[in-house]
Amino acid sequence: MTRRVVLLGGGYVTLHAYGALVRRVRGMLRDGSVEIVVVSDNLVHNFHGFTGEVVSGLLPAHLTQTPLAEAMPLATVVHARVEHVDLSARTVTYRPADGSARGTTSYDALVLGTGAGEPVDEVDGLIGRGLTLRHPGGLEALAARAEAVDDDADPVAVVGGGLAGAELAAALADRCGGRPGRVVLVHRGDRVVPALHARRPRLARRVEHELDRLGVDVRTGVAVTSADDDGVTLSDGTRIRSRTVLATTGQRPVRLPGTEPLARDDDGRLRTLPDLTVRDGVWAAGDAARVLHPRTHEPVPANALWAIKAGDQVGRNVARALQSRPGLPFRYLGLGQGAAFGVGHGVADIWGLSITGPLAWTLRLVFFLRFLPSRRRAHAIPAELRRRHRRRRGQTVLSDRSLDLGVRREPTALTTVEG
Repeated sequence: MTRRVVLLGGGYVTLHAYGALVRRVRGMLRDGSVEIVVVSDNLVHNFHGFTGEVVSGLLPAHLTQTPLAEAMPLATVVHARVEHVDLSARTVTYRPADGSARGTTSYDALVLGTGAGEPVDEVDGLIGRGLTLRHPGGLEALAARAEAVDDDADPVAVVGGGLAGAELAAALADRCGGRPGRVVLVHRGDRVVPALHARRPRLARRVEHELDRLGVDVRTGVAVTSADDDGVTLSDGTRIRSRTVLATTGQRPVRLPGTEPLARDDDGRLRTLPDLTVRDGVWAAGDAARVLHPRTHEPVPANALWAIKAGDQVGRNVARALQSRPGLPFRYLGLGQGAAFGVGHGVADIWGLSITGPLAWTLRLVFFLRFLPSRRRAHAIPAELRRRHRRRRGQTVLSDRSLDLGVRREPTALTTVEG
């Protein structure tokens, strides 16, 4: 009898659970005793690490996208939207993207890697008006709109001043040549990147410096209360004319119908056990799950690296379940995070070290290239970055050794962070 593993979603959790699983049950896949089915409403995996480069025009979107069938060749990929999960019958019902009749597949093991979306419904008029990245076609829509920014007399409005919002605002400003006021970043808190200020204040101050360097108009202490075709209105009554609104307003876990019996935290994330199960035969990780740090027992951050590592552990534990072995606890302790603010400008928090400047930018580049699902695309990215940056800056002499792509040198700061 063939046992079926069903992976829901096309993000980091699914890809890395698949990889870890295949490495351990290849023989079972070969003899037909195990099969893998992926159900996703997007046929490509979007690697969001390079979104800033796509927005700034330094990379084409297609180099950051990998078709799911290419990334997971031993799986059956179903292009569909999940309509219902029956936890008792162990089935998943889905609606194919081509409009054909709904289908149902049974599962012996189910992985919930459906991620999260931006809560745009919290702002009047932002649904359908604000560009987002976490839905099918979001990256393509943003890239297309960014191409028109140079000819638009109105500024771009970025809603949400977390690290992702700051990085995207910087990318758009860089595309505009750093002209003051071309990008407006609106954040309801007192300071942008508040999480970074709490843990790594030196890096947070550097982020603020980079936004100022690129001419980003930062509005803090105000919120967007409404949006329409002509712009956005702020809580202080200010009106910002803008035809391009980018929503980076946080995350809301995707809730699949039928999963209501599963335990969730106050933010709507699925509560996982140490082995990342949420109930017998069902695992969850990534932005949709509350995964606890093995040392601090606090929820891990909702970012790509934690989703990748948790996805790896899910794949290993699914394989162990298929082999009638108990699952192992998630033990990854973390690495850090990084962000870029133009070629050669970056911040990185690596194992308690605050790094800025070209070194931080290079470390981020190498890290993302390592985890890009497609080796062919990863090999093409440095050359494409170099070519486009040369064309933009008009430079002819580039440094391959430093990977700084010929940018003007800035000091690199490397300091130990206390606490």
